[in-house]
Amino acid sequence: MQVYAFVGKTGTGKSYNALHVAHKYDIKYIIDDAILIKNNKVICGKSAKTEDTKIASVKAAIFVDTDKKNEMINAIRIENPNKLLILGTSDGMVEKIANNLNLGEINRKIYIEDVVTAENINLARKSRIEDGKHVVPVPTFEIKEQFSGYFLDPLRIFNSFMKNDGINNEKTIIRPTFSYLGKYYIAEKVINSIIEHATTRINGITRIYKVLSTKYIDGIKIEIDVEVKYGINIPSISNRLRNIIVLEVDRATGINIFSININIKGISR
Repeated sequence: MQVYAFVGKTGTGKSYNALHVAHKYDIKYIIDDAILIKNNKVICGKSAKTEDTKIASVKAAIFVDTDKKNEMINAIRIENPNKLLILGTSDGMVEKIANNLNLGEINRKIYIEDVVTAENINLARKSRIEDGKHVVPVPTFEIKEQFSGYFLDPLRIFNSFMKNDGINNEKTIIRPTFSYLGKYYIAEKVINSIIEHATTRINGITRIYKVLSTKYIDGIKIEIDVEVKYGINIPSISNRLRNIIVLEVDRATGINIFSININIKGISR
């Protein structure tokens, strides 16, 4: 496997231009923000920006956590790409990612200055600083009026799934890949089915009473009513359920989730 790296400081337009670089070098797989992307599909991982703290976000981005690292290594092994592009803010970062994922030496490094003019880099930095915008090279779905379905919007801005810690959170401009054609429509029941399927993977949940997804301007709010086994630690199982819902909905659709309410409506023996 040939390993490429695309290096640029934060806010220089690196993620925005990653697709151009991938297309130029015929690379179908990209690692960006702790996510493995093939064409316009998330294969493995979840955004490092979903972590609770900045330190945790940095650690996630370079695959310090053993479980996340092994999950990514296994996904790369299964996909077996002939070329892979790693995005990072410095030589050290992309080298750490390659080393932590056992990818060996990086065959070629491309720098943001090689593909973008100084003027455009400055514009990208201005957008990041003033507007808090960040681009991820995967598609997302915006919820239509009446919540009847979803459509792909190449420049739709969503709030990142981060806690408000008193600073301006980044927003994410989700942008389709160069292979994007047309728009996707998904029935409302699809999102609920994804949530229900994720819920069945949690041991200790014995019944799903209701799944409700409500549209807001910046994403969706999810409410789910479940029954659990007697003796189960309710805070623990609620956290596991919340995490797997975020992971599966993000992996399948890219829709921004800003709230999940889990209601324990029954206890079974």
